[in-house]
Amino acid sequence: MDKILDIDNVDLKIISLLNDDAKTPYTEIAKKVFVSSGTVHVRMRKLEDMGIVKSATLNIDFSKLGYDISAFLGIYLEKSSLYDTVIDNLKQIPEVINAYYTTGNYSIFAKIICKDTNHLRTVLDNIQKVDGIDRTETLIVLEESINRPIQFFEKNSKSL
Repeated sequence: MDKILDIDNVDLKIISLLNDDAKTPYTEIAKKVFVSSGTVHVRMRKLEDMGIVKSATLNIDFSKLGYDISAFLGIYLEKSSLYDTVIDNLKQIPEVINAYYTTGNYSIFAKIICKDTNHLRTVLDNIQKVDGIDRTETLIVLEESINRPIQFFEKNSKSL
């Protein structure tokens, strides 16, 4: 297990502010954290080098791009030793946007997005053809109620 990496409250404040909006200019973050923008740059490079910050991403509303169905897929494997092979195959299916190795009923829990029910059916057919998958169970998302990063500080904290 990885040890807790050497970061301080300045690092956590920078991460927290960028979690809220990854497009926030470093100069604005610097003012809120009471450091120079150069310090923010150096800290971000350190966080990237340590592997804490992997990338900056967009939070996209896929439904506005015509992808109206999100679903979770519980995947049962024929044998757990096939996990890596199955994951490599799932990576080739663009509609699979997340996949997790889990405990419990499923070996893999994945999230997929599709344009409509016909597209969903096609994607499910492609997934179920992957060697090593025994069967799947689909749970269609009706509404996403919470989608947020972990908060390191209270939102109304004056220390930010």
